[in-house]
Amino acid sequence: MLPDGERPALVEVAGGRIAAVREHDAAPDGVRLVVDLGDVALLPGLVDTHVHVNEPGRTEWEGYATATRAAAAGGVTTVVDMPLNSLPPTVDPTALAVKRAAATGQLHVDVAFWAGAVPTNIGSLRGLHDAGVLGFKCFTTDSGVAEFPPLSWPQVRDVLGELAAFDGLLAVHAEDHAELMTAPAVDDASFASFVRSRPASAEVRAVATLVELLRETGARAHVLHVSAADALAELDRARADGVRVTAETCPHYLTLTADDAVDATYKCCPPIRDAANRERLWDALTAGAVDCVVSDHSPCPPDLKAGGYATAWGGIASLQLGLSLVWTRARTRGAGLCDVVRWMATNPADLVGLRGKGRIAVGCDADLVAFAPDEVWDVDPARLHHRHPITPYAGRRLTGRTRMVWLHGIQVGRHPTGDLLSREA
Repeated sequence: MLPDGERPALVEVAGGRIAAVREHDAAPDGVRLVVDLGDVALLPGLVDTHVHVNEPGRTEWEGYATATRAAAAGGVTTVVDMPLNSLPPTVDPTALAVKRAAATGQLHVDVAFWAGAVPTNIGSLRGLHDAGVLGFKCFTTDSGVAEFPPLSWPQVRDVLGELAAFDGLLAVHAEDHAELMTAPAVDDASFASFVRSRPASAEVRAVATLVELLRETGARAHVLHVSAADALAELDRARADGVRVTAETCPHYLTLTADDAVDATYKCCPPIRDAANRERLWDALTAGAVDCVVSDHSPCPPDLKAGGYATAWGGIASLQLGLSLVWTRARTRGAGLCDVVRWMATNPADLVGLRGKGRIAVGCDADLVAFAPDEVWDVDPARLHHRHPITPYAGRRLTGRTRMVWLHGIQVGRHPTGDLLSREA
């Protein structure tokens, strides 16, 4: 799957990078190893820019060793770790150093970092930018953990003004807090009531407010995990006017519906919505109105998922499954593997400025995935590499499976070989 489309090719690797892309029948010169994949597809490694690894501090929720092993098993070769739910959260350079130290020696894939924008570090974000984070994340409503408080809309404006000075990127969990405060309460036994408690209008209102602040400041922002298709019209209008805003969605919003939910393994924020909304998200994705598909991998221990819909942790662990989940649905809608590569590798890499990732092109990192697009298999939680094999996809039949993964030209195996990444100059 090349930048100019799908075709047979010979990819030469040297020194961890792609040295050449030649015709399939070209004679390789002086190489030590030739791998013939036959009819199996060769993809660039996926880039997942929305992963909660939770180490240090909540390593019992996940951790670098388990998260990156799961990533590699699913064809993800680059992970960008969110600034929460680790302790301390990544809101200052000292906390970033703690997180880097915790990750060292444990990585099966490459890992970079987001930092957090919270009320206490407004005005001092440049230090984190200079320390190498790829961007900043904020919430506009409760984050779920006390140590990572949300920003008010005036504070979001202040952060955007600060980031505009050095062209930093703000990733926004966009649900309007005031709208959520007036929504109905959650019935612990009803997923439908959980959905009503986080209505689509809260996303629409938050996106509209964010767009107005972007117009004022000239900054750039990325809307995280869009679940409500209604929010995309505002983004389309903004981009047509030159506002620098992008958006992502997640495999659970593209594959599940509210009617599927039978327990709290389906709970995430914002929520999975109805089937009509899901189809509109697919329409937007294939039309280019949604830029990226990323996991929002947000795992937790089993006891935190054991409660009802009001009290259980809101997050879905799917880092290992995303490629197969998206391909299973995409192929039925006439999309090709090159489309999936654009959504899950190239566009996420471009979003965070990792120019050497997400494409099979000369000079890029030799992060490669052998993917069998027609292999049919059933999800077995016991075969997941996440620390806790909790998944709403248990037993689901999928099409397309990762066969082999190479990181910097070396096949990923038992031993950690991943690197810590920093923002590229």
